[in-house]
Amino acid sequence: MSKKLMTLALALSFAAATVAVSFAADVTCTVKSVSGTTVTMDCKDASKLAAGSTVTVKAAAGGAKKKAIEGC
Repeated sequence: MSKKLMTLALALSFAAATVAVSFAADVTCTVKSVSGTTVTMDCKDASKLAAGSTVTVKAAAGGAKKKAIEGC
């Protein structure tokens, strides 16, 4: 009985963790300027963001050109 309750508790905590990740905001932005470590962006729906919040930025596929890797 104890193992079943522990398994249920772990399954529920895993489900809750995956649901929490899915609530992340997805905002499309355009970079306006870069100065040192400061990046200024113009976002379509900035109401999903708050001042001081931590964000993750991914470059678009056609953004910066990648360096070629030379092989033998």
